[in-house]
Amino acid sequence: MRPAGLLSIPNVITLARLPLAVLFVVADTTAERVVILGMASASDFIDGWLARRSRRTTRSGALLDPIADKTFVLAALTAFLRTGDLSTGAYFVILSRDFATAIGFLVAWALPGLDPADFKARMPGKIVTVLQLGAILALTMSPQAMRWLIPIIGVASAVSIIDYTLVLRRTRRR
Repeated sequence: MRPAGLLSIPNVITLARLPLAVLFVVADTTAERVVILGMASASDFIDGWLARRSRRTTRSGALLDPIADKTFVLAALTAFLRTGDLSTGAYFVILSRDFATAIGFLVAWALPGLDPADFKARMPGKIVTVLQLGAILALTMSPQAMRWLIPIIGVASAVSIIDYTLVLRRTRRR
């Protein structure tokens, strides 16, 4: 990763989610957490939009974006788990797609003929990310909404895991 490519404006916006994750964990009020979540969500949209619009999509950006996303989501959900606002079971349901993706990345890395860099974000995975951010918002503002949100995230995660598994299988056959 070249430092110049790493420090493009879209990548700097992406990297801003890392300190936002820390800020979310230490935030004291609902209002602070809502603002931080809004900033993280906006940065997730803006970085990709700006990179595509300016034709400055890079391999480093494609790698950094999901890392920043996962770090923010993991930090926020862990904060709720630690305070008891989120059960361990719900925590693992919300993060199941991410655990499966990490395992899939390792499989793709280990198997000959597969390159983890070839796996791009897919719509089912993007939907899960939006639902994860919705879960963080619900935990911040209206925890009772988690009763209906957890099953939706579970189903969406299962669909995403199946989708990525099928892509991995099709790519492996080639």
